[in-house]
Amino acid sequence: MFTKIKHIDTAFQYVRGFTLLVILACLLIVCFALYKSYQLVKTMQSRIYILADGKVLEAYASDRKDNIPVEAKDHIRSFHQLFFTLDPDDKVIEGNITKALYLADGSVKREYDNLKENGYYSGLISGNISQKITIDSIVIDLEQHPYSFHCYATQRLIRATSTVHRSLVTQGVLRNVARSDNNPHGFLIERWKTLENKDIKVENH
Repeated sequence: MFTKIKHIDTAFQYVRGFTLLVILACLLIVCFALYKSYQLVKTMQSRIYILADGKVLEAYASDRKDNIPVEAKDHIRSFHQLFFTLDPDDKVIEGNITKALYLADGSVKREYDNLKENGYYSGLISGNISQKITIDSIVIDLEQHPYSFHCYATQRLIRATSTVHRSLVTQGVLRNVARSDNNPHGFLIERWKTLENKDIKVENH
């Protein structure tokens, strides 16, 4: 009888050990599944899908610090294209300037007011002159914030009879600000001024 009890006790210990082993294995599987799920969610969150021309394109999110040079240059380029791309239409001029002013501080507003007061924009309209700009290069010092920059560009003043090419050099600093619909890059141009804006050649049509 004692032998039977001993066998039952041994069997119970085996069953208990096996059960604990099964529970431990289940816990390991659950932990592994949770870890892989977390990794999958993290990977999916780093992916951005963009709809362009009816096609779904995949993009990847990254830290802002990785994109500062690209975003800073694009911010400067966008500002100059908006501020200096003008057609002889007061609504086009006002629309472009309004968008440009969201990307910069009061130094740009003062420059705009000076040009407006001196009749620059009314001269474009009355003379049917279109103004275009090509950005040649942008140099940014990213060593310390705010980031100083120089923008080198070429302007074209297009008339019915001729096109005037002008060299344009500007400078300023970039400060980090919150992103918005009007300022998607999250930068603000400050202490902006024109260093050079002179005729380099005239093409007669």
